[in-house]
Amino acid sequence: MQLANVFTLQAEGQQTFGPEITSPSAILMEAAGGNVIWEKDADTRRAPASVTKVMTLLLIFDALEEGKIALEDDVQTSEYAASMGGSQVFLEPGETQTVDTLIKCIAVASANDACVAMAEYISGSEEAFVEQMNQRAEGLGMVNTHFVNCNGLDTDGHETTARDIALMSRELIIHYPKIHEYSMIWMDTITHVTRKGTSEFGLTNTNKLIRQYAYATGLKTGSTGNAGFCVSATAEKDGVELIAVIMGADNSKDRFQDAVKLLDYGFGKCTFYVDDAVKNVAEVPVTGGIQEEVSAHMAGEFHYVDTTGADLSQIRRKVEVRKGLRAPVGKGDPAGEMVYYLNGKEIGRQKLVASENVGRMRYTDALERTMDRFFLENAKHQ
Repeated sequence: MQLANVFTLQAEGQQTFGPEITSPSAILMEAAGGNVIWEKDADTRRAPASVTKVMTLLLIFDALEEGKIALEDDVQTSEYAASMGGSQVFLEPGETQTVDTLIKCIAVASANDACVAMAEYISGSEEAFVEQMNQRAEGLGMVNTHFVNCNGLDTDGHETTARDIALMSRELIIHYPKIHEYSMIWMDTITHVTRKGTSEFGLTNTNKLIRQYAYATGLKTGSTGNAGFCVSATAEKDGVELIAVIMGADNSKDRFQDAVKLLDYGFGKCTFYVDDAVKNVAEVPVTGGIQEEVSAHMAGEFHYVDTTGADLSQIRRKVEVRKGLRAPVGKGDPAGEMVYYLNGKEIGRQKLVASENVGRMRYTDALERTMDRFFLENAKHQ
């Protein structure tokens, strides 16, 4: 049985000592494990411009998951939200759009007005929403980040780092992969319905990589006078997902070129391991059941991405069964874990679940089992 597959991703023009990046601050992170592959001045605080909206989108998806809002909800635009400058979709005071449409406006067109409208809808005010942004950032370990607004317009004290942007980008794409349904839109339209009548407004994605780079999946661009040109670029190839963050580039072309250099370099450095032997990997003892054991299988494939050049054929796995498992046991109940090691170091785990139901033993079942054992023992001694 084939236990695992290993894929090495080779990129054209891979550089031995890392890519030549012209932008002052950058980082490359492997998304699955959060491992940093390459970095340059990644902890210097800088203005992030509209890359701020990664956190805004994260809080929106948090609210969706928690059931506080729904994609179909209508959101009314306030005077304040409509007054936002910079990139916008020209929402008018009193205009309503659905949450789904406003997410699209933020992810595709980087709309500042849509950000504020959503912030007010979720938290009552932009100030309250920004407080939540900072709390979420703290929870993610973004120690060099302070948000002052929800859209990234230049404001004193509004700053973060390339590393912190990578952390929040990873949180968004790992927990809410649906974001790619929005971040991969190249062009679309929304409909304004106001007192002036009905009109169509075109959206064009600010992230040119989704048209120019074959493996691009998102995520967010930004540019202001203070920030320069920034991007958090995500890409996926053969199971490996990468995050390349560029801050402070001199122009848009440099920002995207640097991001591509990082992504190509990362795909050349990464080796992908998958264990797809998930069925019937263990027999787990059951107390008080009509069966003494239950078959268990892995809850899903195990994936691991190596960035160190290690020999992944040396990966070993060990079953840790759940102790004290008592009947009744339902199919899919937790039954233990499969633990993976590389060169003696744990690299990950996958849950084991019961493959079948095991009912509780009745008195007659226990009596029958006792009699069977009695006769079996007698037969051995004859």
